[in-house]
Amino acid sequence: MNEISTIDIVITGVYLTGVVALGLWYGRKKNTTSEGYFLAGKSLTWSVIGASLFASNISTVHLVGLSESGFIDGIVWGNFEWFSAFELLLLAFLFIPFYIRSGISTLPEFLEKRYDQRSRVVLAIFSILAALFMHIGVSFYAGAVVFEKIFGLDIFFSIIVIAIATGIYTIIGGLTSVVVTETVQTVILILGALIITILAILELPEQGINTYTAFKEAADPDRLKAISFDSGQKGFTFFDMLFGHLVLGIWYWCTDQTIVQRVLGARSETQARLGAIFAGFLKILPVFIMVVPGVLAFVLFRNQIGEDTKSVLPVMIVNLLPAGLKGIMIAALLAAVMSSVAAALNSCSTLVAYDVFGRMAPEMADGRKILIGRLTGGLVLVLAVIWSPFLGDLGGIFELINQMFSIFAPSIVAVFFWGVLLKRGTANASFWTLLLGSVFALIVFVIEKYLPVNGIANFISSPKGLGLNWLRQTYLFFIFSTLMYFTISLFDRSPQFLKDDFYLNTKRSDQRVRLFSLILMVVMILIYIIFF
Repeated sequence: MNEISTIDIVITGVYLTGVVALGLWYGRKKNTTSEGYFLAGKSLTWSVIGASLFASNISTVHLVGLSESGFIDGIVWGNFEWFSAFELLLLAFLFIPFYIRSGISTLPEFLEKRYDQRSRVVLAIFSILAALFMHIGVSFYAGAVVFEKIFGLDIFFSIIVIAIATGIYTIIGGLTSVVVTETVQTVILILGALIITILAILELPEQGINTYTAFKEAADPDRLKAISFDSGQKGFTFFDMLFGHLVLGIWYWCTDQTIVQRVLGARSETQARLGAIFAGFLKILPVFIMVVPGVLAFVLFRNQIGEDTKSVLPVMIVNLLPAGLKGIMIAALLAAVMSSVAAALNSCSTLVAYDVFGRMAPEMADGRKILIGRLTGGLVLVLAVIWSPFLGDLGGIFELINQMFSIFAPSIVAVFFWGVLLKRGTANASFWTLLLGSVFALIVFVIEKYLPVNGIANFISSPKGLGLNWLRQTYLFFIFSTLMYFTISLFDRSPQFLKDDFYLNTKRSDQRVRLFSLILMVVMILIYIIFF
């Protein structure tokens, strides 16, 4: 345990108080109408949207997991961050025009407009469960375990403090409070990660490493390659990452309410698109300030860390940060937890208000809808606090959460992706793909985890069994869902609910959108050339 100094406590207290006060201040004027509370009055600009997308995505699981991955295998795991830039471009050019022009408030509502109400109900259920059990619960627990490991704080105490602080401004202020605080938290996140990266670099000369060439030799040159066709002990190939992450990334960035809600609150379609592209630029940073520190830790603290690779970030914080700077790092860790929790909490409230009670009472008054949203937020927060301590050891969370996402993400992506690209997909195809595609993936997950075949544990992913790692399974599930979607659509003779004007004429995008998307593409290509 590392003792927390008085100045660190003061910095942490000031941060928590400041974030709550800021959220309440900015949310006070926008929460009088349902559109103001849930969608920030559709007033968000590109800079706020981009920063909010970034902060919503980066959780404590990222900070801990990416540094550990950098320590074990190197920056090849940075592809999980860099691929997001391309997926955000898909959001900007393929999905946002449909979302904004459809005038929707939630993504389940979009499926009802494209298909029918059955798909809306299924997606709403998936989204609410994901927000409660994965987005919020995992973020609480992962953050609390880090605070226990570094500072000896009780896990349940940390969860309660984070829940109260986040819940106050999120439940009272709505989306405006969430995105404003996330903009500030983006700065804190980047600052905290940057500080520990710089201090680790400054420590290298103490180990006799004074040049980049010497650093590469000490780290092993393979750790500094972004494209590896055999990424160490995890058993993934680069193509597994590419195609598996593409499915998960399209689901997360383009079809998950927790993320897309920021886009739905945009002032205009152009602002929404620019916000997505800005987030793409921000997603370049985690590799350099979260994965690379893991590589630096391999050089500096390899013997101290040993086999306990989950301790990479805690060891760096304890060994590199003096009093005061530890307080900033605590604030960065809190920012990671609070931004992820606030995003999921707000989206959960929106889903319940619009897709559950809104459907039962379409003429519901704004005040009643906001009340339902706030009560939902409070209930979800309490349930997440109760549920999160049962998650168990932090060691399996990062991979487990992605595996759980891969159960329903492929079928959702198939329904959204083909539904936007093509007119032929039917309502029955959407409903049965969502339902049966997810059930099939769930059965495989249960067999993999709990029913070893022929005495081989993890039979499906084991090299001695089928040798299908979970990323490869993810894009195979997508192929399965796609085949189901097209097969049902081909033979479906039921009446179609799709209106002729759903596929609106595509208008030419703003010049800034085209320019910055081109710059982002060029930057990403250069990065891959450099780290090939």
